[in-house]
Amino acid sequence: MHADDFGFGTQIRKSPYFDATVRWGATGFSVYNHMYIPRDFGNPEQNFWNLVNDAILCDVAVERQVEITGPDAAKFVQMLTPRDLSKMAVGQCKYVLITNAEGGILNDPILLRLAENHFWISLADSDILLWAQGVAVHSGLDVKICEPDVSPLQLQGPKSGLIMQALFGDSILDLKYYWLREVDLDGIPLIVSRTGWSSELGYELYLRDSSYGDALWERIMATGMEFGLKPGHTSSIRRIEGGMLSYHADADINTNPYELGLDRLVNLDMEAEFIGKAALRRIKEEGVTRKQVGLIIDCEPLKGPNTTFWAIYRDGVEVGKVTSAVYSPRLERTIALAMVSVDAAHLGMPLEVVTPSGPTGATVTERPFYDPNKKLAVA
Repeated sequence: MHADDFGFGTQIRKSPYFDATVRWGATGFSVYNHMYIPRDFGNPEQNFWNLVNDAILCDVAVERQVEITGPDAAKFVQMLTPRDLSKMAVGQCKYVLITNAEGGILNDPILLRLAENHFWISLADSDILLWAQGVAVHSGLDVKICEPDVSPLQLQGPKSGLIMQALFGDSILDLKYYWLREVDLDGIPLIVSRTGWSSELGYELYLRDSSYGDALWERIMATGMEFGLKPGHTSSIRRIEGGMLSYHADADINTNPYELGLDRLVNLDMEAEFIGKAALRRIKEEGVTRKQVGLIIDCEPLKGPNTTFWAIYRDGVEVGKVTSAVYSPRLERTIALAMVSVDAAHLGMPLEVVTPSGPTGATVTERPFYDPNKKLAVA
C-alpha cells in the first residue's frame, strides 16, 4: 500500500513517522487530534501478544503537546486541573484531568514538567490548545501557550527496558515510573519518559525535531530487532484489560471524575482555585447518579472493539451503556468498560447488554481486569 492511498487533504496532518509506519506494514489509520494514527498492522490479536510478550513501537505523534511557559506557568497549569501539583518536581510526570466549570472532563492527559516554568500537556483526543489559550486571555497571568514541534513514540512491553538500554546505555534503567529525562540519540533531541498507554513496562520518546522522524523510527526498530520488537499500534485489548480510559469513548465533557472513581485526581482542600472546583465540591457532596464499572459479557468472541455504544438493561429498564468492549484472548472472555446507574453498579450484578448480535447476559466485575495493581508497568 502506498502512502498516497491514505490522503484526504492537508487538513488531516501526517506524523513525522507516517511514511515509516506505512513501510513497516500499517494497513489502517484513524484520526486523533486532527492527525492520522496507525490502527492496524494486520492482526490486532497478534499486536496484543507482541506487546505483552516482547515489545511494540507505536506512532503516537497524535498525542499533541500543549506547551506552557512563562513566569506564571505553574500557577496557570494548576488552574486547569483539580489534581494537586504543589509537590510536582521538575522531571516528573503526572496523570491529570482537565475539567471545565461544570466539573466535566475535557481531557485526561499526562502532564510533564520540563523545568520550573516549562510544562507539556500530552493530550488525549480533544482541543486543549484552544481551551488553554482561551483560559489565558483574561487570566491576568503571564504565560505563553503553543503547540511545539514534539512528536511522541511509544515503546511498550516487557522487553522495552532492554531496548532502551541498548539505545541509551545502562543509565536509562534509573529512570523511574512517571519521570522524564532529556536525552540525545546520535544528535536526535528527545525527552524520554517512563509512561505509556499500555499497562505494561514502557517508555515514551518525545522527538523534538520532526525532521528526524524517519531516522528515529528506523534506529529504534533496528536496535529492537534482536529483542523481538515489532511495529504496532496502541492495543485496545490491553488498555481495556488495564481499565485505561479512551477519551470520547469512556469519558467526555459530560463525565465527571467521581463517576469514573478518579477521586484521587481531585483535591478540593488545596488553596488553588482550579476551574470546576465549586462544581466538583457540589458533585462530591450530592453523590453521583452513575458509575463506571467493568463487565464480563457472555457472547461469542468479538472480531474487534465495539464501534457504537451498547445499551445495558436491568429487569427491562435501560440503566447505562457499554463504552469500550473487546475480546481478550488472554482472559478468553469479552470484557468491557461501561457507565451504569449507581443501583446497577454492584459487583456480581447480572445485567443485559444489547450487542449487534442481539441481547446477552453480562456481569459487573472489578476493573482493571488484569494486573490490578499495575505491577508490570511500575516494576
